[in-house]
Amino acid sequence: MKKISILGSTGSIGTQSLDVCRMHGYDVKCLTANTDVDKMESQIREFHPDLVCMMDENAASDLKARVSDTSVKVLSSMDGLIECAAYGAADVVLNSVVGMIGLIPTLEAVKAKKTIALANKETLVAGGSLVTNLAKENGVSILPVDSEHSAIFQALQGSPCKEAVKKIILTASGGPFFEKKESELENVTAADALKHPNWDMGAKITIDSATMMNKGLEFIEAKWLFDMPNEDIEIVIHRESVVHSAVVYSDNSMIAQLGVPDMRIPIQYALTYPQREPSHVAPLSLPDYGKLTFFEPDYETFKCINVCKKAIEKGGLYPAAANGANEESVKLFLNGKIKFTDIAYLNEEAMLKAQDKKHFTLEDVLEADRAARDYVINNY
Repeated sequence: MKKISILGSTGSIGTQSLDVCRMHGYDVKCLTANTDVDKMESQIREFHPDLVCMMDENAASDLKARVSDTSVKVLSSMDGLIECAAYGAADVVLNSVVGMIGLIPTLEAVKAKKTIALANKETLVAGGSLVTNLAKENGVSILPVDSEHSAIFQALQGSPCKEAVKKIILTASGGPFFEKKESELENVTAADALKHPNWDMGAKITIDSATMMNKGLEFIEAKWLFDMPNEDIEIVIHRESVVHSAVVYSDNSMIAQLGVPDMRIPIQYALTYPQREPSHVAPLSLPDYGKLTFFEPDYETFKCINVCKKAIEKGGLYPAAANGANEESVKLFLNGKIKFTDIAYLNEEAMLKAQDKKHFTLEDVLEADRAARDYVINNY
């Protein structure tokens, strides 16, 4: 029986991960969340973890009182998150924390030689070679949970030879503003941007989908996960979210992974790999869809993709700065402080202020993140 720790268990990916654990009877060892005490209490009473962590100190105190009749140990803050990430009794750490906060616990889980099921894209966007080199040193596998990267991971099993891979294709839904021009997006609201056509996600990720920053971050993540040159990663708009991504081989054959838009498919594959197990997810019926459509991205309107491409081309700390800036600019937009179209401009300006340092430490990454956030807060 696999023993699982889930970081970010009360969010969208976390709750769906627990659906998978429930179905397969996995032993849940650790759970973490930010402030949702009600949901965490419910999860504790169902899954009986050894450790839980609430990032918010007040939430941790409240939870501790509520579950005093159980044997669970309640932790708090980053120290608690790290303790859960490195907990000895777990085999797999599924990191579904949203944002830069997910980097340090991933590194600690790698040091503890845990298999990483990664849904926190900021880990690789900001950490890059720090994470991949540490994983190699510790013999740790990083298994992708994002639907696009899981699809590529699955399609890559079509050939044992990496040299046979010609290109990887990242599909994108295009979000709620597909075919809109920049002038039409000047006055869109947060409510407009939160209406994703295919996926039910948290607010931050849904806004990233609307700006297509999410796809830019996934572009960077794909480079690190699959060790691909930037020019061999292509983004394609696919409105139906059925083809989750694809790989083109040297003979020009293309292998894609298809399925209904349900995150439990990639979550389950990361947890059961290398086995495939039955799933509660509905089967895909191609006749029900009738046709699948594909388009080139509009880089003029959705400039956040360009920000990420420029960041990874420059390398070093630039991706960390782009990510940190985006987290702050999305907060400002959600709070009505800036326009939707301001997000890309702030992200680019902050990213370009990063230190040009090719060899960097964790402290350098954290400083680049802090500086980019400060730039956005002080210049909006």
